[in-house]
Amino acid sequence: MYITEKTAQGLNKFLSKAQFTTSQSIIVFSGAGMSAESGISTFRDKGGLWENHPIEEVATPEAWRKDREKVLDFYNMRRKQLLSVEPNNGHKTIATLERDYNLKVITQNVDDLHERAGTRNVFHLHGELRKARSTVDPSLIYPIDGWALDIGDLCEKGSQLRPHVVWFGEMVPAMDEAIDYLDDCGLMVVVGSSLMVYPAASLIQMIDPSCPLIVIDPGEVPVQSGGPILHLKLGASEGLNLLHNVLKSF
Repeated sequence: MYITEKTAQGLNKFLSKAQFTTSQSIIVFSGAGMSAESGISTFRDKGGLWENHPIEEVATPEAWRKDREKVLDFYNMRRKQLLSVEPNNGHKTIATLERDYNLKVITQNVDDLHERAGTRNVFHLHGELRKARSTVDPSLIYPIDGWALDIGDLCEKGSQLRPHVVWFGEMVPAMDEAIDYLDDCGLMVVVGSSLMVYPAASLIQMIDPSCPLIVIDPGEVPVQSGGPILHLKLGASEGLNLLHNVLKSF
């Protein structure tokens, strides 16, 4: 209890010193650790989902050209796993914060747990696992009913559908739009991201230098920002709950 109270006091002091007001825009930048508490494995975890699947064999354009069926099977298993889990308390806290404050989510995650928790304003940097898109026209995007996307599933132009995700080695077409989100950012909260995946991690370097940055992660996170920074070494749900409680009385 003492540690929690001390941490809460430190968070309150940090926000006050940064001259943050609850009328300002809050951006939550979430990564794989955000969904880990729901049982979604991350490729940086020991024994994680990707360990037996080398990235270059299942998540690159080269893998798609070499063995489409293997790539589709891999993402089918990820989609099947996603449908078996539920949003955790961290996701639910963000949904509550969105109702009370001017909050937007930018996520590196391709799952839909933010949306299923009730958050409406979610921007996916790396695509969405429960959608497919055309291989000849990237603007043709379709929801996937269930978990299976198979060889022979075609877009309206007759081309094979692929997972609507950004693979390693591909451009991140949503970056420019994500940068626009930062224009009026009064507080950025990074939760569950190692800040090691670029160009997504560079977003924190694009906020105004005076904008306070809170990092919620139990591990060490390499942070490069010119503004005030507070690292809460807590899990996603615990850290977000603390932030919510502090904001309620701020």
